[in-house]
Amino acid sequence: MMYHPTLDKLQQLKLTGMLRALQEQEAFPDIRALAFEERLGLMVDRELTERDNRRMQTRLRAAKLKQGAALEDIDFQSPRGLDRSLIMKLAGCDWVAEHLNVLITGSTGVGKSWLACALAHKACRQGYSSYYVRLSRLFQDLDIGRADGSYAKIMRQMAKTDVLVLDDWGLAVLGDQHRRDLLEIMDDRYNVRATVITSQLGTEHWHEAVGDPTLADAILDRIVHNAYKIKLTGESIRKGQRKIDNP
Repeated sequence: MMYHPTLDKLQQLKLTGMLRALQEQEAFPDIRALAFEERLGLMVDRELTERDNRRMQTRLRAAKLKQGAALEDIDFQSPRGLDRSLIMKLAGCDWVAEHLNVLITGSTGVGKSWLACALAHKACRQGYSSYYVRLSRLFQDLDIGRADGSYAKIMRQMAKTDVLVLDDWGLAVLGDQHRRDLLEIMDDRYNVRATVITSQLGTEHWHEAVGDPTLADAILDRIVHNAYKIKLTGESIRKGQRKIDNP
């Protein structure tokens, strides 16, 4: 007799997981064979699961990942130079907890961005925040931010995000202000956050790409020495495809 008022109260309390679990229980006549504590436990488990799922979806939306990629979809049979044991290790996300970096290099179209997004996606599923941005777009946003007052907000976001994906490192010519922005971002993140960087350039060419030798030393010192390095090989997987499915 208290069934419908209870549903209303669960709705008011925004306990939608428990509400749905109770509704589903009532659809099974044999459910009353379970003890009250067992039925309550099932409802609480459902509520926790739904809240975890909602939080994960919120993290994924905030991450703005370029591609819907998942590590489970990697085809290790493709000749990409992927080390299965390293990918499995990264899938555990210990590198995020240990505030290490992942540097992914290779020629255009071999799946660098896909793999970076897959790592960030897995981090979101593990409870970490992620954010994807092309480096050239980040610099554009920072330039606009200096004009409209949002610069500090963007820099705080870059500093606090658990996994920051910087895509297409080395493609844009860096001005002095951009070098200093990059140094500040990497200094804020050094040993406290994890960063994933993709580049067509091998890491041995990054110093030259930054430009200024002194700033290049400072920036790369905070990136390269505490990082896993993945060099993808093979031909572009965009050839003959409209959409990248896996690296």
